Amino acid sequence: MANERLLPIQKGFNFRELGGYQTKDGHQLKWHKLIRSGGLDELTQADLKFLDEYGVRYDVDFRSPQEVLDSPDRVPGNAKYLYAPVFNVDETKNSDGTDKMTADLETHPDSGYRHMLKVYRMVVNEHHAKLEYRRFFDALLANDQPNESLLFHCTAGKDRTGMGAVYLLTALGVEPETIREDYLLTNSASAARIDGAVADAQKQGASADTVESIRALWSVNDDYLDAALSEIKHQSGNIEHYLRTELKLTKTEIMRLRELYLD
Repeated sequence: MANERLLPIQKGFNFRELGGYQTKDGHQLKWHKLIRSGGLDELTQADLKFLDEYGVRYDVDFRSPQEVLDSPDRVPGNAKYLYAPVFNVDETKNSDGTDKMTADLETHPDSGYRHMLKVYRMVVNEHHAKLEYRRFFDALLANDQPNESLLFHCTAGKDRTGMGAVYLLTALGVEPETIREDYLLTNSASAARIDGAVADAQKQGASADTVESIRALWSVNDDYLDAALSEIKHQSGNIEHYLRTELKLTKTEIMRLRELYLD
């Protein structure tokens, strides 16, 4: 199942279909409706044609203004571009590249792992982030035509996109264990990218601690998701309440999402 989720994109990574996941009450997510991914800035013409024919009609971009300026999306021909910057700057550091990451980590003692825990708490706590995820749900509700897909992404498709998927799959009634499996799938879907970043840092003579921090910044981890869920529990009791109280999703909207995205 994991392999059939990976889309055959030539110049992109972590492009994954969310169809087929089971819900607690026995339904299944429709195929060709929801895609999560890394950046769209290097897509080939063949990639754009594939995504267009796949049905992509919405491109929701969670990246910061500078990321968009530096690496604008190549938007599939029939897709509407929707901008929803979760952070005003790229707190995840994934747009920095290995050179800058390595230099920063060599001069700053904070580890990549600790930094990512902080990022996930920010995603959950920041008022601005909540507004942008609400914008994401507005786009999901607008994607109401059969066989038309909504794609959502950031730079690496793992943190801002990962939490977007956590919120969405929760709203659709998917089991927490399945949601976690989808979140962690980034580590295999992006293995070449992660290994490449580590190799680059090693070539630059980075210390073992720095190399470990690079891996932490470019990967996902159960602990990162748990940090977010702990903040959610502190704020709202549980993630279902968080969707209602913080992202302002109504029961009617949740029912509508399930009509649109579940078989």
